[in-house]
Amino acid sequence: MKPVLRFIKNSAPTEGIRCQILAMAIAVLATCSTPQALRAQATGDLGLVVERASGSLLVVDQSDRASIGRITGLGDLSHASLVYSPDERFAYVFGRDGGLTKVDILAQKIVRRVMQAGNSIGGAISDDGRLVAVSNYEPGGVRVFDTDTLEMVADIPTGCKTIGLVDVPGTKFVFSLWDTGETWIADLSGDAPQITKIPGMGANPYDALVTGDGRTYIAGLFGEDHLTALDLWQEHPKPQTILPGYAKGREGLPVYKMPHLEGWALAGHDFVLPAMGQHEVLWVDARTLKETGRTATHGQPVFAMARPDGRQVWVNFAHPLNDTIQVIDTVTKKIIHHFEPGPGVLHMEFTPRGHEVWLSVRDAGKIMVYDTGTFEKLREIEAESPSGIFFTARAHKTGL
Repeated sequence: MKPVLRFIKNSAPTEGIRCQILAMAIAVLATCSTPQALRAQATGDLGLVVERASGSLLVVDQSDRASIGRITGLGDLSHASLVYSPDERFAYVFGRDGGLTKVDILAQKIVRRVMQAGNSIGGAISDDGRLVAVSNYEPGGVRVFDTDTLEMVADIPTGCKTIGLVDVPGTKFVFSLWDTGETWIADLSGDAPQITKIPGMGANPYDALVTGDGRTYIAGLFGEDHLTALDLWQEHPKPQTILPGYAKGREGLPVYKMPHLEGWALAGHDFVLPAMGQHEVLWVDARTLKETGRTATHGQPVFAMARPDGRQVWVNFAHPLNDTIQVIDTVTKKIIHHFEPGPGVLHMEFTPRGHEVWLSVRDAGKIMVYDTGTFEKLREIEAESPSGIFFTARAHKTGL
């Protein structure tokens, strides 16, 4: 029943009555407000942590340094990654079992889930947020889905494993082929995918990165002693060898875990790249692609990640030295801090402005939060075999 406001005939309301009327009007408007508006929550402070053993995602809040929920039922997350929608509300999770899952991080639930392949190795979301692409080992190729419905809109078979899938401007995806040493550019801005194939990248590309401007794509090679770059701004990109023979004259060490180039570092004018089968990181001028230095490290680096301002690079390592983190000053290229958070440090994620870094320490069952200025540990958060950490700020970055 709507409230009725009554006035005395032929008399103007007194000041007191006016106040009463105003108060009643405000109360009516308040009761008309939607519950959803009253419960609104911002997404910019949130993130998801992959809990690989239990097939779940831990929802975390950066400011509170706390977990605020858990989403279950995502299948095999042993090598999982995810991307965010432009509004930061939805995440698209790429499971190792071929599952593609859309989750609502505010409602903390699965929205849709499709089993699109037998073995997947990551994915990307288009710059306009309409398409999500998945890179597959089995049956190979890349499959592209509508982000609203998860209906498949394109199937790009390659006949072999695909790796290093990234998004670039113009509703395009770039990826490489393990077996053939090619890189393909898939343009999905029209009605049907337009594919550009670039041969001669090198033997067995295992991962790749793209710069934030979408210009430079770099593929790491398992089968050759160099990396290969493409200038995607060129009309006809051609492979360019970088760091030729960087391990020449030295015995290659057993590779217990592939380095991850998608956690790449751009520090000032230098790329900082983990060396394959060596205990060092490599410095490459981002403009000339020439080597500018090397830093010896504690073990074989997996991720070499730059703090957002580029002043530090944080490095973690492969088994059996995966209990250690080293921090490198990018001006001197020297290690300035060395510590051991715990067994199985798998991933790092900086807060958007870099004042903190979050570490997943799998075998301790914890996420550990550190101040990047003082290196003080600020908080520990319980988690079930945590691996990848993904803050929603990634929604606005090319190649992540």
